[in-house]
Amino acid sequence: MATAWHQQVFALDAKYNTLRANKLPSLGMLYIRRRNQLLREKPSRDPEIGARYLKLRSELLRRRYGERQEQNSVGSHTISEETSENKAKHHLAQRRSTAENFAFAGVHHVFDQHKAAVTMLKFANNDRSKLCCASLDGTLSICEVISTPPKVIALLEGHRNGVTALDWSISNDLIVSSSLDATIRLWRICADSEPVCLRVVNDQQRAEVLCCSFIPANNNLIVAGNSQGLIQILNVSTGIYTRGGSCKIGGKILSLACEGSGGTVIWTGNDRGVIVSFRLEPGVGRLTKLQRVQETSGMITSLSWRSWISKDAPWAALLVSSACNAVLLYRVADSHGSLLLWRKYPIKHRHYPLRSTFCPQMGACLIATGSEDGAVHLLDSAREGKAAKINRLHGHATPTLALSFNYDESLLASADHDGLIILWRNHQRHL
Repeated sequence: MATAWHQQVFALDAKYNTLRANKLPSLGMLYIRRRNQLLREKPSRDPEIGARYLKLRSELLRRRYGERQEQNSVGSHTISEETSENKAKHHLAQRRSTAENFAFAGVHHVFDQHKAAVTMLKFANNDRSKLCCASLDGTLSICEVISTPPKVIALLEGHRNGVTALDWSISNDLIVSSSLDATIRLWRICADSEPVCLRVVNDQQRAEVLCCSFIPANNNLIVAGNSQGLIQILNVSTGIYTRGGSCKIGGKILSLACEGSGGTVIWTGNDRGVIVSFRLEPGVGRLTKLQRVQETSGMITSLSWRSWISKDAPWAALLVSSACNAVLLYRVADSHGSLLLWRKYPIKHRHYPLRSTFCPQMGACLIATGSEDGAVHLLDSAREGKAAKINRLHGHATPTLALSFNYDESLLASADHDGLIILWRNHQRHL
């Protein structure tokens, strides 16, 4: 049952839903999908976090769509006609196959600003245009991909060695990055000024930092993993690692994923093929090791969490890229982060730190994964075996390492071992 907080979020979204559908007809069902997603996720128990979330969401919607104008009778009639048209388009889209709906075929743009492998790509939250890229050349770049032509708008320099991972804060005003130089950096991102490095924090063991992420329930906290097998929680406001926020699992921690929307479970994967789950207390940053939940025969190079897979599989899932020539899809079985194998897809993956990702919208559960054959593979999790492969994008000459969808799935970004970034356009979506 929806809580009072849920109802407040629904009311806020409904206020702007008509404006969203009018400006982008392809997003006519976005509100319903987000509502379903919200109902299935865990709300935070901290009322202050809920209030802050509502405030941020309201401000973001206001900035993007402006103040909602009341519609007169003529306007209402027009909206009714457009709604009917949108419904017809939606029914037509439902009749299309998954492959047609995700027809990433044409190249929208190619970036080559990095001189070494691009280790991670990530679009800003609920922003279809800003893309951040991390590279082993020691820099990060921010690209504006919808402009004509697309362009690099900022270069973040300061790391003394390769950048291994990045993440946007929920309000997109901060970026965190980790590096082989044994540091974590916090960057301030403003629309009207150049990015600024706010803080540089050394790893506790002076070891290479291989992954990092903001904690969804508390963006003052960052979780990071290093080459000595240490997972650690950092308070970015103070630059101090939290008491009780460090735990060692061995090996090199190559990947991590956080349960979203108030959830408290974190999964980490290392180079020995081991996935370990942790419980986090978001208020204080204390970690508790839960269990060694899974083992594979290859290093775990990417982890992605999703609150539910599809209407036919309404459970939380963890997507795992393992260097055992496979992408693995697990069902999250309980509150301790236990995993049950649900799907296994063969992908060429043995030597490189490949990533995979879920599509952001909830209509169908599409999976995109890199591969050492240089292709981008698009998979439908509702199917098994060869039938799951709905598309394969060729354009990279070296292993495809990183991937990211923008929030409305109109673009898919991929990057390879040579530093080339390709933007693939979905012809079923409007740019």
